Amino acid sequence: MNKKAILLAGGAGTRLYPLTKIVCKQLLPVYDKPMICYPLATLMLGGLREILIISTPKDLPMLEDYLGDGSQLGIRIEYAAQPKPEGIAQAFLIGAKFIDGAGASLILGDNIFYGKLDFYRAALAVERGACIFGYQVRDPERYGVVEFGRDGRAISLEEKPAKPKSHFAVPGLYVYDERVTEFSRMLKPSARGELEITDLNRMYLDRNELHVKLLSRGMAWLDTGTQASLLDAGNYIATIEHRQGLKIACLEEVALRVGFIGELELERIIDRLPKGEYREYLRVVCDEGPRSVAPEPEV
Repeated sequence: MNKKAILLAGGAGTRLYPLTKIVCKQLLPVYDKPMICYPLATLMLGGLREILIISTPKDLPMLEDYLGDGSQLGIRIEYAAQPKPEGIAQAFLIGAKFIDGAGASLILGDNIFYGKLDFYRAALAVERGACIFGYQVRDPERYGVVEFGRDGRAISLEEKPAKPKSHFAVPGLYVYDERVTEFSRMLKPSARGELEITDLNRMYLDRNELHVKLLSRGMAWLDTGTQASLLDAGNYIATIEHRQGLKIACLEEVALRVGFIGELELERIIDRLPKGEYREYLRVVCDEGPRSVAPEPEV
């Protein structure tokens, strides 16, 4: 299925105040790159090239100034405003024209995934229904939670339950078929006044069309919605990069590895970059060629 992608980078950023007083939340640094690079890299590594970024009217100009139309990365980026944060599922109403009857993947702008993305590529290949993911956490009450029956199939979904029925949280990465806009229009606001993504997922669950893939223990899922989690994520990225000498979510490298651009296009990007460690890293990547270091690129 030819799926498009939505990167939801909205929200008021209140938990990160006063940092978000001066800059868009998704442009805050996670170690050596803006936060938005990590979810965008996940979409690109999934093979998705048509991406809609949704953010606040205030923050959109900053995001567009940073990423442009995506052509330098071999992708197409469009932008849309979310005047008020009225739920994650609202993204499919805002992006209805962009989706245009196709299937769509949605990722939240403050979610970071690191490891093998086979689970995501498999989800994108699902032709019918929706696919979400389960990740074991110590504090499931902070998240949407999926419960499984004895046969391993999902039997319930709850949003931030006081008494979770499992320890499997649902990360901010979702894949839907072409009915997602239709189903989103059927949603009613919750008690919080939001169109809940959990309610959208329940619509697929009630039809026995919700696939749930569990992330392995070797997969890291980080969110960066608080000062503490932002620091933890930065330290995690720094540790991996220092150990391997390879960058995580370097968008230009990702574009080269997955074949969205060639070495000539990367050369042109490098020529426009200021002198520094980032330019030197990309020079090494370009000199080594698209497959010499990472034949199976990961975030």
